[in-house]
Formats: sequence, structure tokens, C-alpha cells
Amino acid sequence: MPTEPSQVLGVIPARWGSTRFPGKPLHPIAGKPLVQHVWDRCRECRNLAFLTVATDDARIAEAVEAFGGHVTMTRDDHPSGTDRAAEVAAAFPAMSHILNIQGDEPLIDPGLIDGLAAALLADPELPMITAANPVAASDPVLGDPNVVKVVIDRDGRALYFSRSQIPHPRNVPGDLVCYRHKGIYGFRRDFLFDFVAWPPSLLERTEGLEQLRALENGARIHVVLTDDTSPGVDTPEQAAILHDSLSR
Repeated sequence: MPTEPSQVLGVIPARWGSTRFPGKPLHPIAGKPLVQHVWDRCRECRNLAFLTVATDDARIAEAVEAFGGHVTMTRDDHPSGTDRAAEVAAAFPAMSHILNIQGDEPLIDPGLIDGLAAALLADPELPMITAANPVAASDPVLGDPNVVKVVIDRDGRALYFSRSQIPHPRNVPGDLVCYRHKGIYGFRRDFLFDFVAWPPSLLERTEGLEQLRALENGARIHVVLTDDTSPGVDTPEQAAILHDSLSR
């Protein structure tokens, strides 16, 4: 934790009932549950004033406490991790910004987390921030619906996020660069509570992507580009690949 506390709260939402991967936060990878890998990465950050795992499941809470992490218990009816993070934020009124660090990014770069926190603190007008890494337009990963893609305008603002390949490669200019979304969101405190006051939107429910709620309500999402290409874990198959890689 930082020697001089900042105003950024780090929240790692963790739920048991994933449709594609039940019990994912506690799935063992190289001797540790998945959520512990994320926690350990976040503990290396300097710009988080406090860090907690947000869950509604006693099994996850027990495991987090067993490895020395902090847990905040939440309701079990949240439609997204951001809604869960907002419940936690309400209990920390001194925090001006909140980072929602997805619990399925076990190799996320602590420097990226710190960079997003610093960007939030540097621009009081910025409501929401996330990250993406460049991907060649020919990369087959763009066709994977488990990989979220984002298109960005010239000022670094998100135009749309999708599980489909965007832009569609009907004509591919030689200089086209695509972007793979990273599972992390930062919010100015007041905007976070605006966000969760809106009902899940049509596009959000269609794609299964909570950030689309912000875009459908006219909010600006700034996208920070990163060279962090660490994989997320959405399926048991991806967990097995990562386990084998880290166990070598």
C-alpha cells in the first residue's frame, strides 16, 4: 500500500456463479486461487489507498481471508461487477475515485493499474477510464467472442465495445490497428453512482458488457493504450493454459 494514501479505492469483484465458469475466483492456478493472483498484483500498486475483494459468497470470502486479503461482503443481486463495486464504494466515503479491477486478470500489470489511478486523479473532469492494447488486424484473437474489442476515436474516447470483431474487416487498410479491451475500469465517485442508478441497457444486455451502459447514456470513456497483453481467464480451457504456463 502507498506510504501517502491517495484517493483511489481498488475493488476486485468476485462472484461464484459465472455461467461459463462456476467457482472461477477459487480455481487453482499454479498453487493459488485465481483471485489471489489478482490480489497479489494489486498489492504491488502504489496509487491505491485501499484494496478489497467484493463478494457475496462465503467460500470466496473465506479463501481471501485465508491468504491475508481484505473482503467486503455485498448483496447477491448485482447485474455487474461495477454495480458490486459501487456498493463497496458507498462504505468508503473518503475515496474520490474507484478502480474496478476484474478478478479474472491474474497477470495484469501493476503499472497499468497505477497509471489509470494517476490519470483519474490528474483530470477531475474525467468520469470513466479503461485500457486496451493494440492488436494487428490479422490476429485471429479478434474473432474470439471471449475477447472484447473496442474502437476508439482520435481523442482516445471509446466509440463502442463488442465481442464481435470491430471494425469488420471488409476492406483492411495497411495501417489499421485494432484494440483488445483490458478488464479494468476507473470511475470518478459521483459518476460511478450515476452509472449504477441507470438500469442495465439494451446493448449491455445484448453483448454482456457493462461498459456499454455508460456509452448508451452518453458518457465519455477514456481509453488508455497499454502494451500489457496478459491474458484474462474466461473459461476452464484458458485457466488450464495459464496454469501450465505458470507451473513450468
